[in-house]
Amino acid sequence: MKDLICDEFQNTVAELLIRHRSVLDVLSKSQESVARVNRAVVKAVTNCGCIQIDARKKSIPPEASLAELKDYLDNHLQGTLCSSCQEVIEMETGKLLFYMAAMCNILDLNLYDIFLKEHKKINTLRIFNFT
Repeated sequence: MKDLICDEFQNTVAELLIRHRSVLDVLSKSQESVARVNRAVVKAVTNCGCIQIDARKKSIPPEASLAELKDYLDNHLQGTLCSSCQEVIEMETGKLLFYMAAMCNILDLNLYDIFLKEHKKINTLRIFNFT
């Protein structure tokens, strides 16, 4: 059974998208949304300071296996998002999801089916998916 909330979200986007129905509009709006998410994260570091970036090169032993890389690498973040920054990033990510659903609608794709295919792929390939 399909996940109803995902389908409902995609259907709602189809109903609400009025001005930016062109594939070109949706492409440019989704790119703008990605940039706004990135900017919100940067502002959390540079304006608010609730999170910091420590991006020094990590030492990885030459004998480390692919599976062990998780033990040596991290996300370079220190701290925790404050409620204000979290709210902004969630809002901008929501807009990004809106335009991804809009793109799926324009191309007659089902967002939930794409989630399922990607989930199956990453579960099958596991860590070798991204190498």
